[in-house]
Amino acid sequence: MPDTQDTADSKPETEGATEPTDDLVTTQHSITVKRRKLAYTAQTGRVVLRKEVLTDGAFDGHKPKAEVYVTAYTLDGADPTTRPVTFAFNGGPGSSSIWLHMGVLGPRRVVSGDVDDPEPPPYRIVDNADTLLAHSDLVFIDPVSTGYSRAASGEKPADYHGFTPDVESVGEVIRLWTSRNQRWLSPKFVAGESYGTLRAAALAAHLQSRHGLYLNGLLLISSVLDMGTIRFTEGNDLPYTLFVPTYAAIAHYHGKHGDRELDDVLAEAEEFASRDLLWALQRGARLDGEERAEIVAKLAELTGLSESYVDRVNLRIEHVRFFTELLRDEGLVTGRMDGRFTTWEPDGGREHMSDDASVSRIIGAYSAAFNHYVRAELDYVSDLPYEILSTDVNKAWSYSDFEGRAVSVVESLSGAMRENPHLKVHVALGHYDGATPYYAAEHVLAQLRIPDELRSNVETAYYPAGHMMYVHEPSRIQQGKDLGAFVKSASNR
Repeated sequence: MPDTQDTADSKPETEGATEPTDDLVTTQHSITVKRRKLAYTAQTGRVVLRKEVLTDGAFDGHKPKAEVYVTAYTLDGADPTTRPVTFAFNGGPGSSSIWLHMGVLGPRRVVSGDVDDPEPPPYRIVDNADTLLAHSDLVFIDPVSTGYSRAASGEKPADYHGFTPDVESVGEVIRLWTSRNQRWLSPKFVAGESYGTLRAAALAAHLQSRHGLYLNGLLLISSVLDMGTIRFTEGNDLPYTLFVPTYAAIAHYHGKHGDRELDDVLAEAEEFASRDLLWALQRGARLDGEERAEIVAKLAELTGLSESYVDRVNLRIEHVRFFTELLRDEGLVTGRMDGRFTTWEPDGGREHMSDDASVSRIIGAYSAAFNHYVRAELDYVSDLPYEILSTDVNKAWSYSDFEGRAVSVVESLSGAMRENPHLKVHVALGHYDGATPYYAAEHVLAQLRIPDELRSNVETAYYPAGHMMYVHEPSRIQQGKDLGAFVKSASNR
């Protein structure tokens, strides 16, 4: 039986066979950033990933395994040995890179509107004066079965829908692009959002151990490095405490804390969650009536929910139930990705919201913008649907590597930082993010097994917004500055 090993090759090995080939398209553009005109080259299309085939131990050529869609932006005339390059993707799993690409990092961005000023169809694209291209070349990667990326003919898409094969395939794209573009001496960064932060941390370790490719930095946007901190599973009380500060922030936004300052509310919520609530949940039935009543009252006050509700759920507020319950009396539910958003709930007795407005209110703008942009400006033509978010991929994702334990890359990142003490980490967090709460990320960062002298390699940035904090215009502008400053500082040039 043939055996396979990861590798890549731009040329088919079998003469006469019809095999997929790279279909990259190159275009020239320019943008003005702070009165400086930047001329850049865009290259987009699908790159063929191949594997070495061994038959009875003998090399038997390279077999196409997948076609991965990438979009790269490189500054014209820059020295490749000093010019940084950032590889970026989103998460899901099952998400394309459209959000980081068209939301905050790329040279062109969608105008999606925000909570109080939603953009109506047919939407707009504008230059992004805060693009990271001012500081770094950019390579956006769509993992297999997202965007235009697909498994090769005859191959199984499911082979890529899992933690390890995903890391290996995205890592191969990074290695391949770096080699073909002679960028091994460039400062290199990996940027991920949501599940993409987990992928990014794993890639830092994988690229070092598999290819000797050491990164300068990781840009972790809406970070989740330990899924045990956000998954409400039986016997795991940690998420019930780590989500409380986010609940309090969302309650504050919707007027449940009067004229109190948000920072004061968050400080109180963090203290209560990490001490009193954690202790109470661990006590279980050993908690006496007076102690329980005090915990119920404080948890209700912080989250904006009724004491009777908090008591009925046994002090354990699951996140989707919170978004559904907070504004039930008003016939509204809040968003999960961004708790500032609200929408009408047609069934006032529903326990789980029927729509996440923080996604449905903006996804149309992103879809229209990219589908126009890729054809009209990047000159790439494909009749395939651009898969923005694949729920099928998400539902079928395999975590077989973590059988019987929480999905976590804390040790992978810790090891990568110990082996590469120059590796810097930037973590961007939104106070109203109900998918990957900021306090859970803080908890995980504190668990990194690194020496004290490396703690300063990790920096955090907070925004008054949600999961895609760049939907909030002031946050988008500030985030552009923060990411640029981080890349510049961590480039060691």
